[in-house]
Amino acid sequence: MIRQLRFRRTIAALTLAVAGAAVAAPTAQADEDGRVPQLLFYNHAYDVLDRQTADAVEHSAYLREFANFEVRTTTGGGITWTGRYLKGRETYLELFGVGDLPGSDGLFGAAGTALSSERAGDLAKVRQRLQNQGITPVDYRQTRDFGDGVPVPWFDTVRAAPAYQAFDGWAMEYLPEYFADPRSGTEPAATPDDVSRERYLPDGYQDHLMRDIAAIRIGVTPEDLAITVPLLTAGGFKVVTLADGSVIASGGGTTIRYDAVPREQAGLKQVVFTLNRSVPRHVEQIGQSNLVVGPGSTAVWTFTGTA
Repeated sequence: MIRQLRFRRTIAALTLAVAGAAVAAPTAQADEDGRVPQLLFYNHAYDVLDRQTADAVEHSAYLREFANFEVRTTTGGGITWTGRYLKGRETYLELFGVGDLPGSDGLFGAAGTALSSERAGDLAKVRQRLQNQGITPVDYRQTRDFGDGVPVPWFDTVRAAPAYQAFDGWAMEYLPEYFADPRSGTEPAATPDDVSRERYLPDGYQDHLMRDIAAIRIGVTPEDLAITVPLLTAGGFKVVTLADGSVIASGGGTTIRYDAVPREQAGLKQVVFTLNRSVPRHVEQIGQSNLVVGPGSTAVWTFTGTA
């Protein structure tokens, strides 16, 4: 997810031509060398699907061929959740069904994106960039229980606000204690400050089609979008606001489009995947969603479900 419930929780397909002006959001303050290095990268997104689609995802034989797919129950921070995961080399997708999470977090269209650092210490720089924008960061440390009742530090998070309506956007940085625990199944560090997504995720993607998430499109209320944009700019994404209030954030290999919508239209709309190899065209209907794989080395998953 990985969401903390206590907080209230081909790329062109997503960057469609939009009539009218587009406005670039202010970027983070440049470093001494004049550059604004990107500190955060798309890690994963989660979404609450309609029950029919969530169940179809969970039992899909094709998705188990398409991706390094897992249905996993996790306990962390005193909360337990069960998600459906499609894991790539550096990025992944986490899916729930209506009612899988308590309260408003389990309603159709509740969603979020996690943006993570690749080097230890970069989350602190993001925090400072938020403060430079006049924002008081909200900090939280997530732990994980591997079944023995002992919480293991998992990752630190920073948010730009203490509450949200239906969309939770946060920055995160994996912790040394988690990587050091052999039960995490993570890889050795490539460098002393390596807390990367590739180190965190397993290499099982190599045995499947899905390699990574190139683009993702999510409907977000204007209120939730307003507290998400500062985090994007602090992370070093190039952020463009469209005439209708929607936002496109690009950088680091994944483009994220946030459509400004009413709450009833919120939620995951589309995901574009890169593949490990070129394949013929294949169409898979999964509940109220449509996954088109190929032709070529991309796949597009479109969600049309309603509660």
